[in-house]
Amino acid sequence: MGLVHGLHFNNLRGDIYGGMVAAVVALPLALAFGVASGLGAIAGLYGAIFVGFFAALFGGTPAQVSGPTGPMTVVMAGIVTIFAGNPSLALMAVILGGVFQILLGLSRVGQYIALVPYPVVSGFMSGIGCIILILQLGPLVGHTSSPEGVVTTLKAIPGFYGNPVWDAALAGVLVLVIMYLTPGRIAKVAPPSLLALLVVTPLAYAFLPDAPTIGEVPRGFPTPLMPTFTWDTLQIVLESAAILAVLGAIDSLLTSLVCDNMTRTQHDPDRELIGQGIGNMVAGVFGGLPGAGATMRSVANIRTGGRTPISGVLHSIILLAVLLGLGPLAEKIPLAVLGGILFKVGIDIIDWRFLRHILQAPRIDVVIMTVVLLTTVLVDLITAVAVGMVFASLFFVKRMADLELANLHIVTNPTPSTPLLPEEAAILEQANGKILLIHVDGPMSFGSAKTMVRRLETVPGFNTFSSVVLDLSKVPAIDGTAALAVEDMLNIVKAHHQHLFFVGMQPHVTEALDGLGVLVQIRPGHRFASRLEALQKASLVEGSPSKDPSRPSAPNRNLPATP
Repeated sequence: MGLVHGLHFNNLRGDIYGGMVAAVVALPLALAFGVASGLGAIAGLYGAIFVGFFAALFGGTPAQVSGPTGPMTVVMAGIVTIFAGNPSLALMAVILGGVFQILLGLSRVGQYIALVPYPVVSGFMSGIGCIILILQLGPLVGHTSSPEGVVTTLKAIPGFYGNPVWDAALAGVLVLVIMYLTPGRIAKVAPPSLLALLVVTPLAYAFLPDAPTIGEVPRGFPTPLMPTFTWDTLQIVLESAAILAVLGAIDSLLTSLVCDNMTRTQHDPDRELIGQGIGNMVAGVFGGLPGAGATMRSVANIRTGGRTPISGVLHSIILLAVLLGLGPLAEKIPLAVLGGILFKVGIDIIDWRFLRHILQAPRIDVVIMTVVLLTTVLVDLITAVAVGMVFASLFFVKRMADLELANLHIVTNPTPSTPLLPEEAAILEQANGKILLIHVDGPMSFGSAKTMVRRLETVPGFNTFSSVVLDLSKVPAIDGTAALAVEDMLNIVKAHHQHLFFVGMQPHVTEALDGLGVLVQIRPGHRFASRLEALQKASLVEGSPSKDPSRPSAPNRNLPATP
């Protein structure tokens, strides 16, 4: 494995052009994200430079371009608010977040990030889009959004729009007009966000003097910092770092999937997390925003020919040149211009594809998406993901349990549609209702275990059967709860002085039953390789058998009753 994943020089021209276009797209977004985070425009530029450079070098998605993103900026703004009295602690959280991402990559958990259900991702991203929209309602009219969050900002909106700074409002409107009305043929050459920045900034400088601007921007190459913290603040710093790490991992690997689809390649998720972690560590040391794989920049890079890490590295070098040469000009950029750019970003982040089909989408998916969206906006992002995963998992278990129960077949009197061999059907018919056949076609898990036991207990005339045949030949796997449910079935049959015959237990099933002490309760003479053999044995049983005095009764480990 090479030091730089996917590096080659066969596509140099495409990578150069892709890197240049990605830098053009990244510049206004980096400045806007920096202002929105509370650390200043320059922090956004630092983040784009360092995260973009090191994630490209050490990451696992060759064509991906990284830097500050909407989700990371929203979280970082909250962290900056928490550490308002000591901003260096916010940077310490960025550094440790990078460390955590490296550990996630080394632990090889990247492959599991893709298992997050789509409704959770949809609600999460749409919630972030809503947060960005709400937080830009103040800057668009010359006011600063409340650092206390979305709810406080919403309460302040009447005040914002009741007393607007008209110069700022006009600048914001001009930005939105350019962002939405730029013809497609022009947008392919120059991103609308950059056009808005280059057109509205000089106009505002000349004709809209009352529009608040970015203000002083540090000059030259950034000086490395080493933030310090105390034991009193360690817990909140670690919590903030963990949030950044998890969110950055999700954000990056979702973008990696987009890159895979466009380039027909396969990214390395664990290596990508390591690269992102290194980039975020360095960004934190230099006072930059944390970042992740950026979809808009990556798509622009790929569409214009970028295919290798060269494009991501070049994008960062170009941004560094802009920082060193044109930094003072950024001081004149109106905050309303950046607010307008972010307003459009917020709208783009919302999952309109899902929302357009919300009336036709599965009801469960709509519930999950809505809950995650509201939790993201009103509580916080990590809680939203956790709640969404819990909801999705519970609904998934319910779906799987329903499927498992649909594959549970209880047969006493076979019909032409019953999937039995003629010999098997003949034995059941001749038994005249004395043999009960239970056939499970699929896995058995905790979701359906209790209901399976209940179905056995509620079979009409259950106490009239002399034998029960439990066919597990089509069960590929069984968990501990279901294994104990089998024991409960065994106890029920014993309580009715009946015989229980087992058919075709596969190795995984046998191992699970043996591990929980269930297998030892099944006499070897009651285990059969085929259903026909078991039915033939059951047909020889007459009347109600007595208990075997040589074998102790199994403990009754009933499953907990469900509410």
